[in-house]
Amino acid sequence: MPSEGPAALPFGPTEEAYDIRIARDGTWHHEGEPIRRIELAKLFATVLRRDDAGDYWLITPAERGRILVEDAPFVAVEMTARGEGEEQVLAFRTNLDDWAEAGPDHPIRVVHNPETGEPAPYVEIRKGLEARILRSVFYELVDRAVPKGEDAEAEVGVWSNKTFFALGRLPGD
Repeated sequence: MPSEGPAALPFGPTEEAYDIRIARDGTWHHEGEPIRRIELAKLFATVLRRDDAGDYWLITPAERGRILVEDAPFVAVEMTARGEGEEQVLAFRTNLDDWAEAGPDHPIRVVHNPETGEPAPYVEIRKGLEARILRSVFYELVDRAVPKGEDAEAEVGVWSNKTFFALGRLPGD
């Protein structure tokens, strides 16, 4: 009987937990040791997926394994900008050299720590996979922020691909 891909395997894909962890700083670890070959981390990243429950998986046709991600699987280490106003386009490069232009398909979001109020910004790189925006890159983003609205506590944010992304609010008087 001819093979039809993974569905034709008599035993189905295997599923287990891999001893792989992505640290908050974007470093991939295997069995507790950093993966030093960037090419290997890039290869793993091509088969990285996130399920609806928020778990991260490395999925190949023959097997799938859950991995631990401390924060986000990528870190946005660089930002470029072209254009101005609503026509502005912001592009982010990750620690694994993927690029994504912020917009409807690659939204920017900011989560504020409820205790400290400190912002934690993210940009979606691929479906369900985000990059935490490095602090220095976030400062560049904030430098491009504009108010949206006229009131004293207007939202501030950035435009990219004709989409406004809120970064926070102006403090009221």
